Amino acid sequence: MSGTIPSTQASANLQELAIGIDVGGTKIAAGLVALDSGAVLERQTISTHAGRGATAVLDDVVAIAEALAAHASARGGQVCGIGVGVPELVDLAGNITSGHVIAWQGVPVRERLARLAPTLIEADVRAHALAEARYGAGRPYRLFAFLTVGTGISCCLVRDGIPYAGARGNALVLASSPVTTTCTACGMVLRPVLEEFAAGPALVTRYNQLGGRQVARAQAVVAAATEGDLAAREIVVTAGAALGVSVGWLVNVLDPQAVIVGGGLGLAGGLYWQSFVAAARAHIWADTTRDLPIITAQLGPDAGLIGAAAAAGEVAPSREAHVIRA
Repeated sequence: MSGTIPSTQASANLQELAIGIDVGGTKIAAGLVALDSGAVLERQTISTHAGRGATAVLDDVVAIAEALAAHASARGGQVCGIGVGVPELVDLAGNITSGHVIAWQGVPVRERLARLAPTLIEADVRAHALAEARYGAGRPYRLFAFLTVGTGISCCLVRDGIPYAGARGNALVLASSPVTTTCTACGMVLRPVLEEFAAGPALVTRYNQLGGRQVARAQAVVAAATEGDLAAREIVVTAGAALGVSVGWLVNVLDPQAVIVGGGLGLAGGLYWQSFVAAARAHIWADTTRDLPIITAQLGPDAGLIGAAAAAGEVAPSREAHVIRA
């Protein structure tokens, strides 16, 4: 055995490696990714605890990146870049321009990580969409709409394998702002917000407000609906239907070849998925579009970190290479 290079190390020597970090409101998932295949060679996951403050979260992210860079070195490989996906608005220069989940506006995230390797910051939905385009369910399609449904709900158009960022990087908002309307029966002005009705935390809140069994996760509500809990069933079905209405509208506007859905709740299946797909198809206007593929993402919980790594690998040294400008 002396002098023999282990197969994993020999493989790493031939691979271009990048670190992908998916920063969410609940957890930070990171991994060392082989860019030729999207394989995650090493991964780490910790709780975010965003309430500790921006600097504490960044300290954790830097520590994870250092550990993964050390793993790459131990394998005989070298990290070509670091990609960080965040649940925020990110402009075309990689600047974080919102602070709804992680308060990193004006925080030197890129500068601290760039001490290890060239670093790119990206909106998490675009990172996820890029992963599916390159390695997952999006590969057969030239033009698809990607949707992530979990703690929040975001969307992204992907053309020729490239996520569309818009003129300012803000082309991802689907469910965060109110849809203001006036009730034709009573005249009341309504301001429904889709995320507050159909996203994961909304299912939990709606179910717990009924005053019965208290749950902490949307998956518990979905499971209760599957088991015959009538209240849970009503919540899950109406949430899926509300999401379907918005996605039907999205399809009418963008005319994609397919819709690909990821995120924890988006991949939950069952009544939520059935209700969502039925409502989406019912609200697609064109007969020739109504039967388009509406399918689940393939890469599961690793998609965000894989996409962040892929984005970092693709754009070094220039980020503009992977962003479709308006």
